[in-house]
Amino acid sequence: MMSESGGAFPSPYSIETPPGCEGWEEMYPYWATFDERRRESDEKRLWFWNSMHFPVPMPAFDMVEVDHPYYALGAWQNRAFAVPPAMGVDYRVVNGYVYISPNPVTDPERIAERAEFFGKRAGHYYANWDELYGEWRRKMEALNREVSEIEVPELARYEPDEVVFGDRNLSSTELLSAFSHTLRCAEMMWQHHFEFLLLGYGAYLTFSDLCKAALPDIPDQHISQMVAGIDVVLFRPDAELRRLARLAIEAGVAPAFEEGRSPTEIDAALAASEAGRRWLEELERVKDPWFNMGTGDGLYHYYGSWYDDPRIPYASLVGHIDALRAGEDIERPTAELAAERDRLAEEYAALLDDDSRASFEELLGLSRKVFPYVEEHKFYCDYWFQSRFFNKVREFGALLAAHHFIEDSEDVFQLSRHEVMQALEELSLTWATGGSALGPEHWPPIVGRRKGLLERLERWTPPPALGAMPEAVSDPMVVMLWGVTPQRLQEWARSQDGGGDRLSGAPASPGQVEGPARVVRTLDALADVRAGEILVCTITSPAWAPIFSKITATVTDIGGIMSHAAIVSREYGLPAVVGTGTATARISTGQRLRVDGSTGVVEILGGDDGDAAAR
Repeated sequence: MMSESGGAFPSPYSIETPPGCEGWEEMYPYWATFDERRRESDEKRLWFWNSMHFPVPMPAFDMVEVDHPYYALGAWQNRAFAVPPAMGVDYRVVNGYVYISPNPVTDPERIAERAEFFGKRAGHYYANWDELYGEWRRKMEALNREVSEIEVPELARYEPDEVVFGDRNLSSTELLSAFSHTLRCAEMMWQHHFEFLLLGYGAYLTFSDLCKAALPDIPDQHISQMVAGIDVVLFRPDAELRRLARLAIEAGVAPAFEEGRSPTEIDAALAASEAGRRWLEELERVKDPWFNMGTGDGLYHYYGSWYDDPRIPYASLVGHIDALRAGEDIERPTAELAAERDRLAEEYAALLDDDSRASFEELLGLSRKVFPYVEEHKFYCDYWFQSRFFNKVREFGALLAAHHFIEDSEDVFQLSRHEVMQALEELSLTWATGGSALGPEHWPPIVGRRKGLLERLERWTPPPALGAMPEAVSDPMVVMLWGVTPQRLQEWARSQDGGGDRLSGAPASPGQVEGPARVVRTLDALADVRAGEILVCTITSPAWAPIFSKITATVTDIGGIMSHAAIVSREYGLPAVVGTGTATARISTGQRLRVDGSTGVVEILGGDDGDAAAR
C-alpha cells in the first residue's frame, strides 16, 4: 500500500475519524494533532505508533504522560548531553493514539560540534557512575515520599484555627498550590527518568557498533547476551514472591493458594490458621518497598501498583507454588546466563587484535556497569512514583466530586491537567465567596462525552506507522528501545497486505518453542495466562515478570533488542521475538505458534488449540 506522501504507509492526513468519534480532538492540546498548517513537513516524515507506552487511546489527563516525558527526553538528549545524531522526538495524536517521529541531526559539522559536548558530559557520568547513580536513587526515593505527602485541603465550612492564629495559608491558596506541586513532582520525575537512560543506551550502542565493525558476522543477539545475567532491583519483587511461595509450602499453608481464588479469598483462608497469619505478617514486611511494583507500564492512570491491585503478585504466588509442588525449578537461570555471557565474551575477544580487544573489554565493562539502570529506573519512576502520583490526583478528584463538579473521583482523568486546574480555581473561588459554581453543570457532560469517545476509539485499529519511509534511523533511543529500523519498517509495510502465516521481528532471546498463543491486550487478560502458553502482546511490562514462570515464549508488536520485553525474556531464559508490528492483530488466542527467538521468525502453525481456545 503506497501512501499519499509517497512512502510505504498511509499519509497521516488520509486517516479518517471512526464513525461516532467526531470531535475527539477536544481531549488533546492544540499542538498534539496533525494540522494543515504543518502538512508540508509532517507528511514527509515517518510517524510510528508508540504502542509500547500508549497502546490504547489517551484520556485527557493522561496526556501529562506524553508532554512531560517528551520534553524531558528532548532536553537531556538535545540540550544537555547533545547526543550527536539525535535531538528529541515530536508526537502527534491520531484518533486518540500517540504517534512519534525522531528529529535527527544530519549536518556533519553540527554532529561534530555536539560530539564535543557529549564526550565531555557523558564522560563525566561514566567516570563517576556509581556515585552519581547512588545519588539518583536517593533523589528518587525522596521524590516518591514527597508526592505522597502533599496535603490536599478539605475545604471545610470554616478554616481551622491554625489559619487564623498560626502561620498556615488559606485553604483556597493551598489547594491550587498543592495541585501545582503535584504536577511539579511529575515533571521532576521525568527529568530524573531520562538523566541516566540515554547514557545506558549510548554505552550499549557504542559497544554494539564496535562489535559490528570488528566482528562483521556477529549477530545482535550475541551482543545483547554478553550483558545479560546481571541482577537488577527490578527482579527483586518476583524474587521475594518466589521466596514467599517456598515459605508457604514449608509452613503448610500452600492449600490456600488455589487457582481462581481472589487475593481477598486467599487472605481469608490464610488468616484462619496461626501459620497462615505468620505468613501474612511476612508478606506485610515484604510489601514496602516491593509492592510498589506497577501492574502496567505506568503511563495510564488505571495502572496502579501491587498495593492497589494485588492480582498479579497473587497469581504469581499460585503459579510458583504449583510449580514447586510439581518439582519444577522456579528460579531465574542466572548461572546459565552468566556462563553463556562469559563464554561469548571470551570467544569473541579471542578473535580480536590487542588494540581492538582492549576497546572491546573496556566498552563491555562499561555496558555491564550501566545496564542495570536501563531496567531499574522503571521501578523507581514508572511504578513507585507513578502509582503515588495518580493516587494523589485521585484525591483532587475526590474533592471535586464532593463538590459535585464531577460524579466520581476517577472522572478527573477525563479532564486535561489544565482543565483540572480551571475546575479547582473555580472551586476555590466559589468556596471562598459562598457563590454559586458553574462547574457542576459544566464538567459532567464533558466527562460523559469523553468516556464515550474513548470507548469507541478503542475499537479502531491504528496503522503501525504513517508517512514516509526513512532511509536511515539514527536516534539510539528509537533503535534500541522501539526497534524501529528501515528493515523493520519495510516488514511492517509488507504486513499491511496480509503477510500470511509468518511474522518477522527482532531475535531478542534465543531458543525455539511451539505452543498455544495467549493474546494479551489488557491488564485484566493477564489473569487468563496459563502454563505453557506463548505470550503475544503489544509489549510486555517489567511488572509482568511474575507470569514469565508460566509462559514458554514472548512475541510483541513493538520493541528493540533493549526493550523491556527483550531484557526480561533473556533474563528468564525464554525465546522472544519483538517488533513484529502486527502480532496481536494477526494471531488469535489458542492458535499454535512456532517461535524462533534465534532467527526472529514466528510461524502460525494452525487453528485453535483445543482447551486453550476455549479459555
